[in-house]
Order: sequence, then C-alpha cells, then structure tokens
Amino acid sequence: MKHNREYYVYVYIDPRNNEEFYYGKGRGNRKSAHLLARGDSAKVKRIKDIYKEGEQPKVKVIAADLTEDQAFLVESTLLWKLGNNLTNVASGVFAGNFRPQNTLHKELPGFDFKHSIHLVNVGEGPHRCWADSRQYGFLSAGQQRKYSEQLEGLQTGDVVVAYLNKHGYVGLGIVEDGPIRVREFRYRGKTMKQCRLKQPNIYDNADDADDSEYLVKVRWKKTVDAKRAKWKAKAGLFTTRLVRASLINQTKTLRFLESEFGIRFRQMIKE
Repeated sequence: MKHNREYYVYVYIDPRNNEEFYYGKGRGNRKSAHLLARGDSAKVKRIKDIYKEGEQPKVKVIAADLTEDQAFLVESTLLWKLGNNLTNVASGVFAGNFRPQNTLHKELPGFDFKHSIHLVNVGEGPHRCWADSRQYGFLSAGQQRKYSEQLEGLQTGDVVVAYLNKHGYVGLGIVEDGPIRVREFRYRGKTMKQCRLKQPNIYDNADDADDSEYLVKVRWKKTVDAKRAKWKAKAGLFTTRLVRASLINQTKTLRFLESEFGIRFRQMIKE
C-alpha cells in the first residue's frame, strides 16, 4: 500500500529578530495561506506588525515528503518544544502523547515510570455493578468487542481509577492480571458463578469470545461505595464516555484524587 507523501511542515519567522512564531503542516500552497489571513489572533497581529514595518514574514519548509500522520507528529513535536513562544492556538494532533509543558523537573507516570494511570468506567448496568467489582477485585467491560478491547491498554502494575457515572471516583487499585473472559476469572480460587454476585448477568454471552464480558483483576488500595464517591462539580475534573482513558496529563484530577483518597500515585506505581 502506497502512502501519500505530499505533506510538509513549515515555520513562520519574524525577519526583525529571526524568531520562529508559528508552525504548521500542509500540502500544496498551504504554507502561504496565512500571509493574507484576517482576524485578531496573535498570529495575524504578528504578521500585520511585520508588514507595517516594511518587512515580510519568512516562510520555510522544515520537513518535506511526509505522510499526513508524519506531518502531524513533526508539527506536534515542534509545538511541544517551543509552544510557549509561539502564536499557535492548538497544540497538535498528537499533543496527548507528549509530556505536559513545564514538567521536566517532575517525575511523571508513563514518562519517567514504566507504569501508567488510567481511568476506567465501571459501566454499572444490566451486566456489571460496582459492588461486585469492589468486593471481588475486578473491573470489566464487554457484551461487544468494541468495549472489551479497550481494556487491553491496561498492563500489570498500572494504576486504575474506577469512575462511576453520575457519582464520581470510587476506587484506586493496581492491575494484577487480565483482561480475561469472565468464565476464566478466579477470585480466591472461585469462579464468578461460585461468588454471590449482585449482578449475575455478567455471565451473559460468556461462551462467545467477541461478546463475552472481560475482567481485569485489580488489587484495590482504596475504595468507597457509590454514596461516598469523590467528586467536586465545576472543578475541571476528568471524565469520559470511553471504557478506559489515560490520566497522565490530568493534573487537577490526580491532585484531587490524592487528596480525597489520602494516597500518592507515585508510591502506588513504585510498589
């Protein structure tokens, strides 16, 4: 399969001081499109100021013959490195894969430690409930492969934060194994059918590899019931409709969780 390599990454340079002030990616004549741009953005103001002094921005291609994904990655790298000094509004498509700005003095999970921190939606409903997950040490997803496969991003040793929709954060734990099909999961040597589950429908489609419920074994460090879930409205705390999502860049949420649960993520990851 051939990849379209007509993309490039470019930079705008202020000729008055040779300062780089805008990075972009594109193809064709995209690199020149900003020269006549209108509006009141920092980029447009900078270009207008250059024109007023009888100069013209320098536009240079930095990397060429790229696929679109490659161009996005190069652009994101440059924005991460020089983002605080640029007029770009966005941080690039791959911004979520980069270390947060101004954190080189810190040790961050996923960057400086092998293991990472994930939010996992409990997904309470007809096939699972938080009470069972809490008592028997697991988190689960399934009934369709598009849900269960999201658990595959979890690795043994990762920290998981259990989130219960419309309530808040209800547990912090360490991944010990999985994901595996519900019929293969064991709690202290017992199958789930041998446990007194509040939601026995977790066994629906257990013989179907695609639609079965899949469980991740978790060693819970701190948990609360739904009524005591940790949450604060309008505080910028992270939630998602996805089964699993990284919390690496969610500084406010991580600090909130450490405070509310009285635990340090750094210590959990190193255990």
